[in-house]
Amino acid sequence: DRRGLRLGLLVALVAALVVAGPETSERLRRAVQPAFGAPVPPPSLRLEAWISPPAYTGAAPVFLPPEGGSVTVPAGSRLQVALSGGRGGVPELRLGETATPFRALDAGSFTAEVPLDAGARIGVRRDGQDLAHWTIATQADAPPRIVFAEPPGPAQRGLAIRLPWRAEDDWGLANARAEITLAPRPDAPPLALELPISGDSKQPRGVAQPDLSAHPWAGLPVRVRLVARDNAGQEGHSDTAELTLPERRFEHPVAQRLVELRKSLSLDPLARRGVERGLDELSLRPEDFEHDLTTFMALRSARYHLTYDRRREAVEEAQALMWQTAIALEEGRANRTARALAEAREALREALAEAERQPPDAERRAELERRVQELREAVRQHLEALAEQLQRENGDTMPQDPQARLMDPQELDRRTQEMQDAAREGRTQDMQQQLAELERMLEALQNGQVARREGGNRNSQQQQRQQRGQQQMGAIQDMVQREGQMLDRSHQREQAEAGQPQQQQRRSPYGQQRQQQPQAGATTPEQRAAEAQRDARQQRALRRALGELMQQFGDLTGEIPEALGRADQQMRQAQEALGQGGDPTPHQQQAIRELQEGAQQMAQTMQRQFGQGQQGQEPGEGQGEASRGQGREPGGGQGRDQAMGQGEGRDPLGRPTRSEPNSNDTGSDTVVPGDAEALRTRQIQEELRRRGADRERPPSELDYIDRLLKTF
Repeated sequence: DRRGLRLGLLVALVAALVVAGPETSERLRRAVQPAFGAPVPPPSLRLEAWISPPAYTGAAPVFLPPEGGSVTVPAGSRLQVALSGGRGGVPELRLGETATPFRALDAGSFTAEVPLDAGARIGVRRDGQDLAHWTIATQADAPPRIVFAEPPGPAQRGLAIRLPWRAEDDWGLANARAEITLAPRPDAPPLALELPISGDSKQPRGVAQPDLSAHPWAGLPVRVRLVARDNAGQEGHSDTAELTLPERRFEHPVAQRLVELRKSLSLDPLARRGVERGLDELSLRPEDFEHDLTTFMALRSARYHLTYDRRREAVEEAQALMWQTAIALEEGRANRTARALAEAREALREALAEAERQPPDAERRAELERRVQELREAVRQHLEALAEQLQRENGDTMPQDPQARLMDPQELDRRTQEMQDAAREGRTQDMQQQLAELERMLEALQNGQVARREGGNRNSQQQQRQQRGQQQMGAIQDMVQREGQMLDRSHQREQAEAGQPQQQQRRSPYGQQRQQQPQAGATTPEQRAAEAQRDARQQRALRRALGELMQQFGDLTGEIPEALGRADQQMRQAQEALGQGGDPTPHQQQAIRELQEGAQQMAQTMQRQFGQGQQGQEPGEGQGEASRGQGREPGGGQGRDQAMGQGEGRDPLGRPTRSEPNSNDTGSDTVVPGDAEALRTRQIQEELRRRGADRERPPSELDYIDRLLKTF
């Protein structure tokens, strides 16, 4: 062995011993005592069990531990067990006293599945030996509950009914509806109204406000019942409430009579004779409906339906025809076409919204084209009706209005054609832009018609609207003052809890002097908690008043300042903080700022819509327009001086100098501060007060702020 190869064998043996580690002796033993043909040991036993709840619950499967245990699951769940490995025969699944053999998947794998309709003890047995067992309890699905949150009744505005409701279910509702039955005819098919469910389906709530003034039951007593249905198919019912459906009031005598006849058919569909005689009487007096041929034909058609058509649907068709005739007599063609135009616009908007949620395919593009065509036809009919109305009223054709370019048929064709092309190509954004432009033109047309119709009454109505707006702005200022008073009390409670001395006879930044306050520690925690609860109730009432004022201002101007909405949110948070014993001051301060900003936005809206700059114009507003109208530049030099009243014969503050000869200073150009200045002053006061409440500022600055506040 000249090369020393035996050393390599020694190294390999040492490496093998190191790799084998603790199994060295066992491996050496098996090397000298081989076991040829020994059986392969079976794979280890593996048991898996899980319970799948019913699909309507939406719950995840429940896995059972192999060592056993107990669990509660919804009734109707299914137990699945899978077993593999081990030795023995076919296992069986024992459900109480019932044994179910497993189904073989292969030579060593088995599975079983059973429904769980009731609680039981479940076990897995193989060759007489228990492998696992569990105790299963089932929970039956409770039917849903639904009730009226408040008694139903007519809505505060309009002809709708108000149906506040709330419901609950252990696994969530599938749908909810309101069933309305006619009280004089309980056997009549009920009217079902779907109640939208949004948010939490286990405890949903909402307020439905359907407008049933056009329904044949309008003006009649009805019974309302709420029905909730869960995903398991179970239904829950509320108590029955009674009310009278609101109905529309008609002034035209023929329309009134038609509505009465229509209502009598709702009470007794078999009493056709009396309605037929009533229609005959109306037809024999054409002077009552201005000898309108369309109205006469509608009356005769309704009479034909009742006389010769014995189908059950004939009564409903006659009622629909009578209602349309009454609306036409009451509104006239122009109002009727305007309503049809509004419906066509709303239908197109809904189709556009649906196309945005899902990619537009051929079917949706065809639907958009059809909606555009319906809108085009509705616009054409409305324009024709307006032209006829103006011709009847003024004996002339419709005047050319530069804001109503829609009157040009070519302009109409061009816009509707562009919308149809966009619908055909699926360009929903272009359609939305065209629809927005079309709606602006229609609004301009409607405003022009209203302006011409009002004529000389416009100024008086404008003044009334201005007065209402000023009253609402005054209410906002009162809210700022009340919110400031609550903020004062919050600061006083905070100082009392911190043990800080309160300053005496400080003037509030909201225009009122504070009352003499007791020193710190003079009030107990119980008294402060009671005062906080009173402030919470006052905050809730103030927030409710703000909501009503926002709705009134929206009805007046069509716009609701965004700052008022933010103020409402801050008031809600302040109310929650007061009720829970928290610190409401940040929310109250922010609410005051938002109220002040909202008042400014209200003033701007009224200035823009009502033109208040012409009457009682605020300082600095409209003067730039006057200078531009006279060919001056308000931005600098001579133009700015003249706009501010600074010119010859005036001092640097814009006041006329009395030393000028023939000076006739009557003080007519003296400007009284208006609402904008008052709001700005309150903002400055609020900012000073906010900084004064920060006790971490330097004492000199706090003293300076306090002296500034005392001047107010």
